[in-house]
Amino acid sequence: MDNPTLPHILRVMEYDSDIAIVGGGLNGCALALALASGGMSVTLIDSLPIDTLTEDSFDGRSYALALASKRLLDALGTWKMLADDVQPMLEIKVTDGRAGEGPSPFWMHFDHTEIEEGPMGFMVEDRHLRRAFLAQIAAHDRITHLTSETVIAQSVDQSAASVALESGKTIRTRLLVGSDGRRSGVAERGGIGRSFKDYGQTALVAAIGHQLPHHGIAHQFFMPAGPLAILPLTGNRSSIVWAESHERAKELSALSDDAFIDALRPAFGDFLGDIHVTGARFSYPLNLTLADRLVDNRLALVGDAAHGVHPIAGQGLNLGLRDVGALAQTLVDARRRGEDIGSQAVLARYEEWRRFDTTTLAMATNSFNELFSNDNPLLRAGRDIGMGLVNAIPALRRTFIREAAGLTGDLPRLLQGRPL
Repeated sequence: MDNPTLPHILRVMEYDSDIAIVGGGLNGCALALALASGGMSVTLIDSLPIDTLTEDSFDGRSYALALASKRLLDALGTWKMLADDVQPMLEIKVTDGRAGEGPSPFWMHFDHTEIEEGPMGFMVEDRHLRRAFLAQIAAHDRITHLTSETVIAQSVDQSAASVALESGKTIRTRLLVGSDGRRSGVAERGGIGRSFKDYGQTALVAAIGHQLPHHGIAHQFFMPAGPLAILPLTGNRSSIVWAESHERAKELSALSDDAFIDALRPAFGDFLGDIHVTGARFSYPLNLTLADRLVDNRLALVGDAAHGVHPIAGQGLNLGLRDVGALAQTLVDARRRGEDIGSQAVLARYEEWRRFDTTTLAMATNSFNELFSNDNPLLRAGRDIGMGLVNAIPALRRTFIREAAGLTGDLPRLLQGRPL
């Protein structure tokens, strides 16, 4: 006798892929590659057209990748594609002061030779990392990459998550992952709220060409309005991330390149000789956002969809890649044990693994910004003495270096450079 429920059961068991990732930025791409390397099928959904994603024009965006993040990219096979386009960070110098007055006599200096593992980090331009990811994704038979596609609705039931696309397509999957930024539609549609704090600052980002070599040294200069990071790129170029008040940043953004350099010079100094803008300049408001939870029924969040932090320590992408490593390992291990990868029991392991780290770093960057982005004489004296003490104690310096390199805590296998 025919079983009338059989067609329904078959429909329930049909999936377009094991996992659908909404958001094709760097974290989404890395997660797709990580999951595919673990034997899972992935649908990666991006609202941007492929021509925009693969554009080679330099727009100034660059990232400071911690050593642990480099190891993840190595394990995924991406790093070898970037060999000619990365700049090791060999030293970090942290100073405090006012633009045009020079730095405080108290400062911190971190040298990569103080740890055994090698350079503590690497600078890579967005265009090079993005194109390397996209080339790998295009060649992978377990990844379906949908571009120029916008998610307009999502739903979950006991056995699956589904997303409806503006084009009329529907994708049915075991698990839906939101990697779609600080205003995550996946989180919002899933009923996940978030905490928000406006820092009253805007980050001005640009690449600066300079007369003299940087020798692989990164600089962080804390000023009353916000920090200025000068980060070494390949050749005689550096990336700057300059935090200013919203009003001042708007004025600076409207300037010509030459006028912008004139405004930057008092803070930048002359240690690299003549300077000029190379590539585009852009800006974005600085805020802190934390999702109330990282998971829900057949739903998980990674990267800025889970947490958006101040760039004061350059850890935004590194934090997202730790999410990628933890979620990929959690899901791949669960599947190998025969578990339902979208179950609450499995997803709870990911949240438990990542919640403390993400919250701690968010609070740390918030505290650093509040401590340094002011001109209070008592706070200035306290932080300068603190930096001097850290710089004078080798054990403390090594602790800071290992933290910046991403070598502390319970690291996923990929961030140890090991395959899933």
